[in-house]
Amino acid sequence: MLRGRVGAGLLVAALLSGPLGGCVYYNGMYNANRLAKSARKAERDGRTFDANNLWGQVATKAESVLVRHPTSKYAEEAELLRGVALARLGQCDQALGPLSRLATTRSSPDLREDALLATGRCQMAGGNLAAADAAFAQLLQSKNSDRRREARFQHARLLRQGGDYPAALRALDGIHEPRAESERVLALAGAGRVPEALALADTLIAGGDTTKHWDTLLVTMAQQSPAAASQLVDRVQRLPRRTPELQARTFLEDGTRLSAIDRARAEHRFRQAMAAGGTGEYAGRAGLALIGLRLKHLSDPADLHLIVDSLKTLAGRFPGTADEIARFAAGVADVDSAAREVSTETPQGDLRLFLAAESARETLKAPAIAEALFRRIQEQWPFSPYAPKAVLAAQQLNPGWADSARALLDLQYYDSPYVATVQGEATPEYRQLEDSLGRYAASLVASRSAGVRRKPGRPVLPPGGRRPQPPPGGSKVPEPL
Repeated sequence: MLRGRVGAGLLVAALLSGPLGGCVYYNGMYNANRLAKSARKAERDGRTFDANNLWGQVATKAESVLVRHPTSKYAEEAELLRGVALARLGQCDQALGPLSRLATTRSSPDLREDALLATGRCQMAGGNLAAADAAFAQLLQSKNSDRRREARFQHARLLRQGGDYPAALRALDGIHEPRAESERVLALAGAGRVPEALALADTLIAGGDTTKHWDTLLVTMAQQSPAAASQLVDRVQRLPRRTPELQARTFLEDGTRLSAIDRARAEHRFRQAMAAGGTGEYAGRAGLALIGLRLKHLSDPADLHLIVDSLKTLAGRFPGTADEIARFAAGVADVDSAAREVSTETPQGDLRLFLAAESARETLKAPAIAEALFRRIQEQWPFSPYAPKAVLAAQQLNPGWADSARALLDLQYYDSPYVATVQGEATPEYRQLEDSLGRYAASLVASRSAGVRRKPGRPVLPPGGRRPQPPPGGSKVPEPL
């Protein structure tokens, strides 16, 4: 017994009086590693708050070793451990520097594998998917089951994000933790196995699985397959604790995604959002989106007054979004009044109609209305310096009219500054025309703000006061084909 006590005492004395490296390890690195062990256990137990607190202490202890003993043989290990701790705390910008020492640092296998995991997660967070997968790939055969499973899961995520859905499904084989099921649903949908993806979602929902971030899952699936995500929307509504506001938002987002691919289903979603959301914000925005969808497919400017009336009714029904609706209604009314009131007798009518057409295209998102107004400019003001600009704009909105537009530009407007600019030959005349149009637009805004009618003005002529000349053989402009 005495010999044992003497031996222990000699060991302690040797440690206390030995080289500086021994003191560093037992006073610094020992505590840092002990705290890291506790942090990992807290993570496994689901005690996130405790784990974060412990990782914060690990980072502090490791940094203390680096500051006090920068030349110690344990300094590189301390820096690597600090990188791991910072990564676990989500401070990847600060973590990647220390973690980059992994290739040259001699450390325990456990710390090296922790550092690889941390590197992969931080590279993935920063969008460097190739570097992230390179780190995870080194752990796919790890002897530690937890790290091996984590690496396989993250590898599967990266495969799915890269579009290799079959390989992602293979990587997920044997992993049945909750988050893996979400990835499996996404991978199945991406692989075109939509019925299987929805069947798995049904199983999770029927099992009372409310721990999943279903809204996030919907958004991610929609990036791969909006149609599949729309089918999942119906299933998600069966989950408990879906408030009317959340339901309305889900329907609104789904309708927005479907607008470009399935008009009828999009309209149905917007109506569902209006029914579910009462008079709330998302219900009001759904009503606005429904009218926006009508505008997108409206072709006759004469019908714009019907849209104005619908918007006024909508504003009264949804007071929470009344201001937003009113602003949009004002834009529609402005285009409507220009389409109805502007004629060849209107001073600077070509400019007024051109600005209304731009508003229809940019603000109202009504391409057919915009095209109709742009083409009116060429038809009613064929010698306006802005007629070729209107032809070019209409051509972009309707590629089917491209041949007719090209014939007009070649025959009637070959010397226009706008045609020259499109051909890569910007001229001073082009800038003067654009400045004149900008000043006219500003004057309209000022007049509306002051609540007065704009006084008649002289039409804007191209530089030098010259209008484009009629084609040889007469002044008649060829009709669009």
